[in-house]
Amino acid sequence: MQCFRTTTYFRLQSTPFLTSYSICHTGAFCLQTGRNCIPHTTRFGLPRLAEAGRFMCQSRSLHDLNQTDLKMTDQGLTDEAVAAACKDGNPITKDFMMQQTMLRVKDPVKSLDFYTRILGMSLLQKFDFPSMRFSLYFLGFEDKKEIPSDVKERTAWTFSRRATIELTHNWGSETDDSQSYHNGNSDPRGFGHIGIAVPDVYAACKLFEEQGVTFVKKPDDGKMKGLAFVQDPDGYWIEILSPNNMVSITS
Repeated sequence: MQCFRTTTYFRLQSTPFLTSYSICHTGAFCLQTGRNCIPHTTRFGLPRLAEAGRFMCQSRSLHDLNQTDLKMTDQGLTDEAVAAACKDGNPITKDFMMQQTMLRVKDPVKSLDFYTRILGMSLLQKFDFPSMRFSLYFLGFEDKKEIPSDVKERTAWTFSRRATIELTHNWGSETDDSQSYHNGNSDPRGFGHIGIAVPDVYAACKLFEEQGVTFVKKPDDGKMKGLAFVQDPDGYWIEILSPNNMVSITS
């Protein structure tokens, strides 16, 4: 069984040992004595010594691992730790999809103008909830001609689209001078940005400049050339990228 390898120290009976941990393709976490994983009993979570003085393979699930087992380096997770953390989903998840990202907005007039006229999205559906005093606006990069005219069909169609933006407007926020939303990019940090793929980053950014859009990063700023960040009316960051250019940026 082919395994990924990393190393760690542990102490057994006051004696330090340096050994190799292996993360198998099966998802089991074990100590490797060869290429085959041999289950072995443990005591207090540590492998026992085999008669020959070598370590036998110990099969453990990822849930049993502690921070030492999957310790991050100063460069983040190792490839081995990533491989151990990522698992195949239950078969029932095969038809799941990323459908929406919700952003709270202060003024829907400004936000709808930005996402439609400047970014080129289409309004897919609007929902009002008078008793709770808020509205939802779903937008996406869809052909307006394909939007169903029947309300029920349109609703089902809207929620079947991939990667939509859901703008949430709490009524009255547009006239409340004290109301603003945290974009996640200042302390305390959290949410970062959404990303929009375009054929030509420079052409897109030229359009944005002409429209007076606020830039966080222009394409030639910093070390990552050909990549930009702009802000929507509420200050949320939007990455502007070209798929082909990302090959060189991430290399």
